[in-house]
Amino acid sequence: MQKLKIRLMLYAPLLLFGIMGCQDLDELNINPNGVDPEIADLNLLMPTVISGIGSSVVELGYGDIAGVMQHTQKDGWSSGHNDYDWDNQSKSWEGLYGILRNIDELYKKSIDGGYDFHQGVSLVLKAYTFGLITDLWGDAPYSEALKAEESADYFKPVYDQQRDIYLGILSDLEEANSVLSGNSSSYNNIDPVQDILYGGDIVRWKKFANSLALRYYMRLSLKEPGIAEEGIKKIISDPAQFPIITDASEDANVSYIGTSPSDSWPTTMVFNPDPSGDYMRLKMCSTLVEALQKYDDPRLSVWANKVTIPLVEVPGSEIDRVVDGRRDVSSDVINAYEETWNLAIDLDPEYVGIPPSVFAAPQYNMNPNLDQGVFNPHASQLADMYRENSGPLLQMRLLSAAEVQFILAEAALYGWVSAPPEEYYTEGIRQSFNAWGVGGEIDNFEAPYNGLESIIEQKWIASWTAAAESWFDFRRTGLPELETGESAKRAALPLRFYYHFDSEISRNTVNAETAIARLEPTEYKGSDVSNNSAWSKMWLLQGTGKPY
Repeated sequence: MQKLKIRLMLYAPLLLFGIMGCQDLDELNINPNGVDPEIADLNLLMPTVISGIGSSVVELGYGDIAGVMQHTQKDGWSSGHNDYDWDNQSKSWEGLYGILRNIDELYKKSIDGGYDFHQGVSLVLKAYTFGLITDLWGDAPYSEALKAEESADYFKPVYDQQRDIYLGILSDLEEANSVLSGNSSSYNNIDPVQDILYGGDIVRWKKFANSLALRYYMRLSLKEPGIAEEGIKKIISDPAQFPIITDASEDANVSYIGTSPSDSWPTTMVFNPDPSGDYMRLKMCSTLVEALQKYDDPRLSVWANKVTIPLVEVPGSEIDRVVDGRRDVSSDVINAYEETWNLAIDLDPEYVGIPPSVFAAPQYNMNPNLDQGVFNPHASQLADMYRENSGPLLQMRLLSAAEVQFILAEAALYGWVSAPPEEYYTEGIRQSFNAWGVGGEIDNFEAPYNGLESIIEQKWIASWTAAAESWFDFRRTGLPELETGESAKRAALPLRFYYHFDSEISRNTVNAETAIARLEPTEYKGSDVSNNSAWSKMWLLQGTGKPY
């Protein structure tokens, strides 16, 4: 993992391309004081692409998907986060396709210059980004995407079927592994400073490629079990040819520079001290807090603060006072508050999370400050490090050794890997502990192995700040068994993002509607006027009975 040392003046002009995702790369006006992509060294594209992907992962996994997967809840301006109040104007893939245009430029330059390292890297980044798109939306432009320069025939690309996209991703990753398998002396023009992920380390990029392939083979485990089994066996049986990430020191993480809001952790208060800002309104969810407490998990103290003022039930009546750092309240006061807000009071003296999808999140646990998104002394705020602009644990976490070990545990459970699943399960927990700086406490930790339920639960916990991956696992397995709350838009968790009307449907109507027709609505579709619903099943889920 490399510290993001690149200076903003070096790559800021290139950020324009990711932001303006709806335009073709070469059609953008070029900043006369910036870097022309036609003549720029391809290394200048790498930090823009890598940080763009990383920011997208954090935006999802620390943002609304953390709400869906009940890692966090908001107590202000919370409907999209807590209640999945989404529609066809909520989530657009423009930014991700903007990243793909830069990746395509990187790939072309690598081919033109004969730079095999950059070719392999661009294939991995392409697979990662297209993987996010199809995971989030389903069918999407793939085979005809990024070709608008070639012909007007590609101005409205077809939406490829999801199965074909997944197989294309796996093909690109296998090619990347091959391209990155040469002798180290055969690669040239590598700039370690510009490779903000692995510092030009070819072997680590190769491990990233194969570990990402494991992710997508397991993604196909229900729909294409033969392909999934064969692919996983191929990788695991030949570690010399297909090395994978096995240790947290090899995690695909990118650090933040922390010099401005755009390159800092998203809830930093260094640049935005607003007491009702993003940091203050984001709280731990009770679902995750209780899961961590069940195992006395030391990661809880890394991720969350203890309540500032514990609530203590005391004998008597009409008692409500703060004494010696605690708030003493009598049962009649507690009962009246619970009846008023339809919320049970949590008297845990250390960690208190907000339950999922409750109407009175701002008022939870007798909060004396009833405005939205303010400090609640009786609920757990996120750890202080999440107020900072950067730090050793504030990472864009693309893929981890813990995830790889949990994938192998599941594969072993199915008999695709010879070692006992318990070994991989235990190693997955160990690597997550290492990643969060509490590896020394693993020997005192007990989370008994109990098959797939245990594997997915621990994988869900380990996905903290990268919760999108746990969402994809939930859809595939129905685990962990999460229940919605009273204010949720539907009585079940969502399954996908809506195709965005302005960005996707109106611009490419025929192809978009063909893709929408292939979606399978569920009983939770509700008032959505077409199959384009967050509660419709994409190909990956159709016929599986999962998650509902």
